[in-house]
Amino acid sequence: MRTDKIEKPDYYTQREWNRIRAREKAQARATRNLVFAALLMLAVAAALFYGVWYFVFRSHDTGLRMQYDMESAVFGIHSGGDMMVKATPFADGLCVTETDVDADAIFISAAEAALFNLTTQEVTYAKNIFEQRSPASLTKIMTALVALRYGNMDDMVTVDDAAFDIEEASSVCELHRGDRLTLKQLMYGMLIASGNDAAQMIAEHVGGGSISNFVEMMNQTALELGATHTHFVNAHGLTASDHYTCAYDVYLMLNAAMKYDLFMDIIQRQNYYAEYTDADGDAYAMTWETTDHYLTGEASKPTNVVIYGGKTGTTEDAGACLALISKDLYGNPFISVILHSDSKETLYPEMNQVLSLVPAL
Repeated sequence: MRTDKIEKPDYYTQREWNRIRAREKAQARATRNLVFAALLMLAVAAALFYGVWYFVFRSHDTGLRMQYDMESAVFGIHSGGDMMVKATPFADGLCVTETDVDADAIFISAAEAALFNLTTQEVTYAKNIFEQRSPASLTKIMTALVALRYGNMDDMVTVDDAAFDIEEASSVCELHRGDRLTLKQLMYGMLIASGNDAAQMIAEHVGGGSISNFVEMMNQTALELGATHTHFVNAHGLTASDHYTCAYDVYLMLNAAMKYDLFMDIIQRQNYYAEYTDADGDAYAMTWETTDHYLTGEASKPTNVVIYGGKTGTTEDAGACLALISKDLYGNPFISVILHSDSKETLYPEMNQVLSLVPAL
């Protein structure tokens, strides 16, 4: 029965009855509001509980609902080939080609040459870039990369007989037995002066006392980079049977090495002044000069590029070689490689022809 239909008892005046009825209605309204608030709070609590339950437990059940879906890249069952299709491509972020590219754009006698646009990830020019041949001291790019990956640049290294297990009259830093240098100093000597003695000491030290162990590290790193046309038997690049690479693999090595600030600092220097101690503990110093004629000013460059630096290499078997990092006038980086130019006199004019393919403003 509705309370507002209740008749007034005779013992109440109309004014008293009106006050009583107003109070009863207020209490009933408060009770309804309290019940509504309680129901609302219960609904919110239920929603929160469901949310926690779903996101903590049920959101991880996706794979169970479709665990054998062959079309799913995540939850399906795939063979190795299928997984490679679904995975990020190995060459992601790299310049890739299977053939020569615009090989008639220039005419050079060098056996191999290439220009890689690191910004657009395109091969601008390619001539015979997968042919295996002796790399000479371009080998030291890989030596540096392995040392940067696995060596401590602050380690002290004492020069021993391994430094002199090289061909006479080959390029050296003029180290002496008992000299004590940091691994970092040896890196400068190896890359700037192309010191074979420095390369030997780097390899022995980072290889845990074994140069052959270091060479295995070089070959393993080459495989990791995808440099499948490369095999090393030494750390300095002097001619040896079964020691080879190709222009494309040199690009892969240089592209990896240039990620290290120390490498980039070394290759752009015209010279480096090193202070260390000799076998008697006395202070000794050497200044190593770069072998890069672009940096020494002995070779001019095209006007549309800025030369940053790189690595040279020369032997009778390899000819004159050069791997170079440069930039266009917008600051976009390029890697260019020449293997087996006839001589140092032809190397830089031919590299200029390759660099002429860098887009102008």
